[in-house]
Amino acid sequence: MAATERSTRDRLLDAFETLLVSAGSRSATLDAVASAAQVSKGGLLYHFHSKDELVDGMLARLREQGRADVEKMRTARKGPVDFYLTTSINTGSDFDRALIAASRIAQDNDSRASDALGDLREWWFAVLLEHLEDESLARTIQLIGDGLYFDDTTGLNEKNALKHVRDVLTRLGAL
Repeated sequence: MAATERSTRDRLLDAFETLLVSAGSRSATLDAVASAAQVSKGGLLYHFHSKDELVDGMLARLREQGRADVEKMRTARKGPVDFYLTTSINTGSDFDRALIAASRIAQDNDSRASDALGDLREWWFAVLLEHLEDESLARTIQLIGDGLYFDDTTGLNEKNALKHVRDVLTRLGAL
């Protein structure tokens, strides 16, 4: 398999996430996912027997992506705070798509998605706390990152938001 070729399972999860992000949970039917992934419905059912299994697969993959992100954050050249803030802007990555898709599922009151997103937040917080050794400052930076992500993903896009945040955190000695 070529390095850029995605497995059928990943193509199905990609299609599911894309449908969730672009049109919401109701549109992400098994038929729509199979069509978007260019896989027969039988091919989809081979990997995922139900929409619930698609959600489980998506959240398992999100957690894997989250663990990789936490490791990048922990070892970032400019430090965890800068990494966290820089990545609190939607880059259109697979991870961003997965985060937004999981939030759509969480909005449907699915505790699995809420739990997965909560786990990611705690993992990121643990790295911030370890680095800053100040719980209040770590939580504040996490909330600032949340605000940056909200601003960016809702289209509000204050174009200098990250610069303003960096300026203030530099003055406070947090960067």
